[in-house]
Amino acid sequence: MFVFVCAGCGAELTTPLSEVSLPVHARQKYGNGAQLPVLMQSGTFAVDPDPWGGPWRTWDDIDPGEAESRGIYAPVHALSDSTPGASVIAPGDIRGTRLMPEKRGGACCGLDGADGPNMACATCDLPVATRIDDCSLWQAVRLGSDAVHRVPVDGTHAATLSWEELTEKGEKTPPVVPIATWGGRLGSNHYWSWSPQWEAAAGQALAHLLAASQGQPVDVPGGLTADVFQRALDALLPAGPPKRRAVLAGPGQVAPDAGVDIILVPTHPQTGQTWTPTGPTASAYPVPLPLEVWLWLVSPQSYLPVPSSGRIPRDVLRDDPLPPRPDHPFRADRETLQHTLVRLPAVRSPWLRTILGNVTSGASADLF
Repeated sequence: MFVFVCAGCGAELTTPLSEVSLPVHARQKYGNGAQLPVLMQSGTFAVDPDPWGGPWRTWDDIDPGEAESRGIYAPVHALSDSTPGASVIAPGDIRGTRLMPEKRGGACCGLDGADGPNMACATCDLPVATRIDDCSLWQAVRLGSDAVHRVPVDGTHAATLSWEELTEKGEKTPPVVPIATWGGRLGSNHYWSWSPQWEAAAGQALAHLLAASQGQPVDVPGGLTADVFQRALDALLPAGPPKRRAVLAGPGQVAPDAGVDIILVPTHPQTGQTWTPTGPTASAYPVPLPLEVWLWLVSPQSYLPVPSSGRIPRDVLRDDPLPPRPDHPFRADRETLQHTLVRLPAVRSPWLRTILGNVTSGASADLF
């Protein structure tokens, strides 16, 4: 475990933290006026390898060679020119700092970090972090890599769990969740919608599915997996044979046959590594999914009605109120899709560059 200390005076700025993988939805902006929860679990931190926030440089000001050295293989509107490597933590894990009200940014309901670091060390006043808690943004604190140091501490170190241990824990993220909002007549309110985490996860996975398609149609398994991916794949890729087949694969699952081209596999929540297959599917293209989303896809929770007598058991399907359902088909997060796609070398291909252009221009607006 580690604590983060001020680079200026050495004062401790956090509780002891264990390193985990950065969530896929870390950069997501969701909806309009939504109250999103805390990004990181308490007691954890994740390192963001990419720069975040200003100053910004437009694509015309960036040499293509420099962009590729930063892992960007297609044009983007602008690139952050800030220092990479920020450590992202839960706001409740910060210590020994004060907010800088003059660095509020352009936020409407909280702080968005647009004016740069907005938290200073309470001991020496060095700007050390950026708090983000504005509407439609995940709540987090970003510790500047040039303003803090990571120091090991004595104590219990979080062991890296095996795939078997992770699947036994079975921590799933449901695909449909209540979204809290600001500004209702009586204060905050909520509505039921597709999970923001699922939409971000689907945006990342869809970018990989497009790259793995090689410009051919792709079929994914039916049910919820098809609800999440098939509509977008059919709209963005050409119709007709031959088709490439994608299946769910991972720990505890029956090994796919040799005719599979693409596998949807989980990523380890601590290390960020994707599950690696063996046997006939070792050469299939692995498409990463957060473990908590993948677990739901391979074993979705059923709500089948069953006969009962006496008091209604908890798991019986009730018709009053009706089960919550979103009011629109599933839509992958467009910005996560773009962020991922421009960082895949396959986007150099003309056919995939055309798809990226259609997504960026809004030509496929009904999909996102």
